[in-house]
Amino acid sequence: MKNEIQQALEALNNGGLILYPTDTVWGIGCDATNPEAVKKVYELKQREDSKALICLVSDIRMLEKFIFEVPEVAYQLIEATDKPTTIIYDKPINIADNLIAPDRTLAVRVASDEFCQRMIRQFKRPLVSTSANISGRPTPQSYSEINPEILKGVDYVVNLHRDKKCNKPSTIIKIGNNGVFKIIRK
Repeated sequence: MKNEIQQALEALNNGGLILYPTDTVWGIGCDATNPEAVKKVYELKQREDSKALICLVSDIRMLEKFIFEVPEVAYQLIEATDKPTTIIYDKPINIADNLIAPDRTLAVRVASDEFCQRMIRQFKRPLVSTSANISGRPTPQSYSEINPEILKGVDYVVNLHRDKKCNKPSTIIKIGNNGVFKIIRK
């Protein structure tokens, strides 16, 4: 795992894209603070940049560095949930502008996968995490289902968990700074 983290970090630090197993599905990732890297993700996925992408952070402390105000209910939700849950927050800060949704929100998940946590902790910045598919096509359930275009379009492919069937995508909940929340995807 240590070698895989080092290889991935090298690509990320050079503004590159990685393909990696997450706590949900195989993901395309990049430095969430680097607008040029984020642009490459949109291009590879052939996705409109008005459609927001999810970010992963290693822990609550990192979340607090990139969201102006984390609502109290979000802390409770993160602690209580036993499945991967992405929360859409108001007022992201210190993040690439082209990653922020038109309504000035950002979708963030605290990673539960050990590899992701360790890699992101060492990277010291959030990581874009979007499914490893061309926009509009099905999300691959395993490494073997990933489109060759995606494989060729990244700078590094993590060599872990390639035989694992992926879980379904995370639950997505939008929480406003007023505490009001809405389930977007179960």
